[in-house]
Amino acid sequence: MKKVLLVDDEVDILEFLKYNLEQEGFEVLVSSNGKDALTKISQDPDLIVLDIMMPEMDGFELYKNIKSEKDYQDIPIIFLTAKSGETDEIKGLDLGASDYIQKPISPKKLVARIKSNLRKSNSPGKKNKQSEQLKIGPLEIDVEKFLVKIENKDKFFPRKEFQLLYFLASNPGKVMKRETLLQEIWGSDVYVIDRTIDVHIRKVREKLGKHSEIIETIKGVGYRFKHNE
Repeated sequence: MKKVLLVDDEVDILEFLKYNLEQEGFEVLVSSNGKDALTKISQDPDLIVLDIMMPEMDGFELYKNIKSEKDYQDIPIIFLTAKSGETDEIKGLDLGASDYIQKPISPKKLVARIKSNLRKSNSPGKKNKQSEQLKIGPLEIDVEKFLVKIENKDKFFPRKEFQLLYFLASNPGKVMKRETLLQEIWGSDVYVIDRTIDVHIRKVREKLGKHSEIIETIKGVGYRFKHNE
């Protein structure tokens, strides 16, 4: 049974979503504010659905608090918000969120997105396939430990940025279309906006620092990991 933590300051929404998720076989934890949610994290949820607009501590601040703890860095987090427009969506994806859903949303749609994100983060096949260390250029990538070393120095990458870097580095010299990257990293049943790849590539490059040029933009097509043998 997968455990989901719902965080929203609207109690009616919490109860409504909790009921529907329990009907689908999930164990559900609920919290109506950020401070309480931080205490619930110790119960090790498999995924968190997090509202952005909350008093005292908003969703973005709570996200940063959660991800600052090493034990919780790999938990998929879906932002849930009533705010429309691109700004918050870009900010959420920029932080490394797994998904972003605008209210109002049907329970069936939310369940589908939760299941999709859980499959992406817990797929045994993918873990077995990637159970190795990749050394290429200045990078060392350990998939099992979710670690990246740049010139032997540890550098933290949020899950999606890590997966994106690993996928590109695993295919050096190959031009990867944006559609291919979206399919491989987010999956076909998760909706993300067109700028999602650009946002994550920019963040990956920032972390690569002086090696940022190792990821090359192929205008109008996609991206390529440059590597000279």
